[in-house]
Amino acid sequence: MAKKIPLRQCVGCGEMKGKKEMLRVLKTPEGEICLDTTGKKNGRGAYICRQKECLQKARKNKGLERSFKMSISPESYDMLEKEFDQLETE
Repeated sequence: MAKKIPLRQCVGCGEMKGKKEMLRVLKTPEGEICLDTTGKKNGRGAYICRQKECLQKARKNKGLERSFKMSISPESYDMLEKEFDQLETE
């Protein structure tokens, strides 16, 4: 029997993809928003495709706000974009 691949929905484009293909955005118990590259950190996670367009879509359609049930500052989004850029250059 084939192993089931855990699917997650992108908060930007709404596409369902395998968990491994996506990035996890984390809301820590302290209420901070950051990228969880390991996928193992504690906190509430939301998933996003590895394309920058999806992060911009999530920003526009408030996808992360809905996932985390809180408002997210523009600074947090800017920080996520910086983290995104660093991942792309690695």
